[in-house]
Amino acid sequence: MAVVADDMDEVLDAVGPRLRALRRDRGLTLADLAATTGVSESTLSRLESGQRRATLELLLPLARVYDVPLDDLVGAPPTGDPRIHLRPITRFGMTFVPLSRRPGGVHAFKMIIPARPRPLDPTPQTHEGFEWLYVLSGRLRLVVGERDLTLPSGEAAEFDTSVPHWLGSADGGAVELLILFGLQGVRSHVRPGAGSR
Repeated sequence: MAVVADDMDEVLDAVGPRLRALRRDRGLTLADLAATTGVSESTLSRLESGQRRATLELLLPLARVYDVPLDDLVGAPPTGDPRIHLRPITRFGMTFVPLSRRPGGVHAFKMIIPARPRPLDPTPQTHEGFEWLYVLSGRLRLVVGERDLTLPSGEAAEFDTSVPHWLGSADGGAVELLILFGLQGVRSHVRPGAGSR
């Protein structure tokens, strides 16, 4: 039991210097950080110097500002189990499997459009952001603005999601996609290789 307590003390003792290094790397002052997180400068200073223990209440807003997972922020030791436990989300009759876990930035999803006896009629939607997609299998029908496209497996597309858009099966069969989604202005680029046209 003492070994476990010592390990925990080591992890917690390293949080302050890690937080200070992150703040300096981002070019932020304690005043900047206090204004963004709502945590007082004195509390942030004591946290960085090790005079105050890290709590979840203090670390969550810092993880958001620094755009890093909480585990990275505290330097949590690896659990030894390399498996990632993905939690699929079902929306609009489609399954989304989140592949990325960090807050902010670009998010990666695997999207599964189930087979249907009759393809659905497009109902375009809009939202803020930018999307890049790659068809893993099946034939995707992609409607973006006035364009109505069919993408077979191996094809990619990118578009501004503030333009009305809709994704569905082109032929009623199942479709699997890899999707990268980011806030407005965050775009994904693929470097052209030998197989590019």
